[in-house]
Amino acid sequence: MSHSHPRSEQLYERAARVIPGGVNSPVRAFRAVGGTPLFFVDGRGAYVTDADGRTYLDLVCSWGPLILGHAHPAVVEAVVRACGHGTTFGAPCPAEVDLAERVVASYPGIEQVRLVSSGTEAVMSAIRLARAFTGRDLIVKFSGCYHGHADHLLVAAGSGLATFGRPSSAGVPEAFTACTRVLPLDDEAAVGDLFAREGERIAAVIIEPLPANHGLLPQRQEYLERLRAVTRRHGALLVFDEVISGFRLSPGGAAERLGIVPDLATFGKVIGGGMPVGAFGGPRRIMARLAPDGDTYQAGTLSGNPVAMASGIATLEVLAAENGWERLEALGAQAGRLLQPVLREAPFPIHLVRAGSLFWLSMHEGGAPRTAATLSQQAVDRFAALFHAMLAQGIYLPPSAYEACFLSLAHTAADLERLAQALRNALASLR
Repeated sequence: MSHSHPRSEQLYERAARVIPGGVNSPVRAFRAVGGTPLFFVDGRGAYVTDADGRTYLDLVCSWGPLILGHAHPAVVEAVVRACGHGTTFGAPCPAEVDLAERVVASYPGIEQVRLVSSGTEAVMSAIRLARAFTGRDLIVKFSGCYHGHADHLLVAAGSGLATFGRPSSAGVPEAFTACTRVLPLDDEAAVGDLFAREGERIAAVIIEPLPANHGLLPQRQEYLERLRAVTRRHGALLVFDEVISGFRLSPGGAAERLGIVPDLATFGKVIGGGMPVGAFGGPRRIMARLAPDGDTYQAGTLSGNPVAMASGIATLEVLAAENGWERLEALGAQAGRLLQPVLREAPFPIHLVRAGSLFWLSMHEGGAPRTAATLSQQAVDRFAALFHAMLAQGIYLPPSAYEACFLSLAHTAADLERLAQALRNALASLR
């Protein structure tokens, strides 16, 4: 039984008057699960507190950036210190060199990186650069992979679009998507056919090496190696969208885990530590095409601002100093061990899919998919019921059956025990 949240309800009513749908990002609206979205006023470690004073174990972690948890003292201190010296100069600052050096040192094949303010911006710019470098127009993406909301990539995207059951967005002229080809994931033949037909016109293939926006859809190593080989053979660039996986799975993201070096990679989330930051990078020969050296324009007033840089640097420093990636892997493994037996007893099919500190409760009847599969209405309804039952137990899950859960270094063994017990209780209440 869901509690009432009078303060959140009041805030939502006010918000709905001045903000479309009452939210600034669609999945927050609770449309997929029903009810009123919670407004949060405080975050400490692995916990968030809503406007009505209720505290929840947070498994959203702002959709990935908060890899250290909320309000980590080192991050707060770095941000406060940076603010004291000025929030933005619109001119170079030392911290942007520091963060750029860290990304270059960590990620396979990257010699230079350009800092921006969001993952969407990073991908948009990387695609422009790929087109400039190859002199070609066509972009290949995969159904269910979300690369931010730039016009030409909002076709068959995951994330909020999956949640609302829409293949793409209104307001995107057909001419903009005429240069985008969409393939299913996990299908070598489809890739081969497309390259046989249009290989000489393809500028880039962009993929999340760990697709995490239409559920969590880990891809086969051989399949990703095939993409690397076919792009190389046809002179197209391979772009890894590591906005979610970058600096989460390992310092070198999914690329390091897979041992596959893309031509360009995009980042966001973790490298901002909770501040708006994105980045894209690659070898010098490609990055040299960017203005002011080259003919490909990209700019941003707040790019590389000292406050966001301080937050990202502090986050990466803590991860490195505290053996963060090994600890996150262990935490994810422990979550798996605790949740699997609970899910086996569930009154309907739920499968745990995990990669490091990311996991997804797949409600698909036939087992967890490897491609972007649409959930049945029954599964969507089951998830909505589970979401509210978990909320009543003090657990905040992503308000969509298609979104993954995030763990942070602030989550403890006791938190995971609590999660497993809450899941057991919630499923029992749904029997």
